[in-house]
Amino acid sequence: MNAKEHLKGVPGILRPFKEYLDNAGLPEGAQIVYYGCPGTCTPFIELLTFAVRKLPLKHVFVPFLDEEKAREITPAPGIGMQISDQAGTLEPQVVVIMGGLAMPNIEVSAEETAAILANYPQARPVGVCFMSMFEKAGWTDRITFDLLIDATIDPVTIYQG
Repeated sequence: MNAKEHLKGVPGILRPFKEYLDNAGLPEGAQIVYYGCPGTCTPFIELLTFAVRKLPLKHVFVPFLDEEKAREITPAPGIGMQISDQAGTLEPQVVVIMGGLAMPNIEVSAEETAAILANYPQARPVGVCFMSMFEKAGWTDRITFDLLIDATIDPVTIYQG
C-alpha cells in the first residue's frame, strides 16, 4: 500500500477512520465489526467508535476471532462507548482488524483472519495497528486492506517523583 498522508497523535488515528466511514456511503444501521484482543485492543476500539458515535452505525466487538462471543458497543452517556450486550447476527459492511491480533504471542494467524474476511465479501476490510505490526507479521502480504491506519507510539517517556 502507498502512504496517503502522515498525521500525529490520537486525532491522527481517529480522524481518518471517521473520514473513511463518512465517505463510505454506508446505509443507516450498517454494522461495523471490530476483531481484536480483549483488554489491549478494546480501549482503541472504544476510541474508534467514539469518534464515529454520531454516524447512524451499529458497532460490534469480536474478541480474537470468536464470533460466538460478539458483543455490541453502545454509548455510555457521560463516559464514552462501552462493550455491552451480546450481539445478534453479524452482517458487517466494514470489518476492522486490530493489530493486536498480529502480535507474536497471540494465536491468531493471517490465514484465519483472511478466512473470516472471506465470510463477508460485502465488507470492506480496515486495519488499525501500531508500530507496523501488520507489516512485521507479514499480514499485509495476505490481507488487502481498503484502509490501513498504522500509528507509532515512540518515544514513551517515563517520569518518576
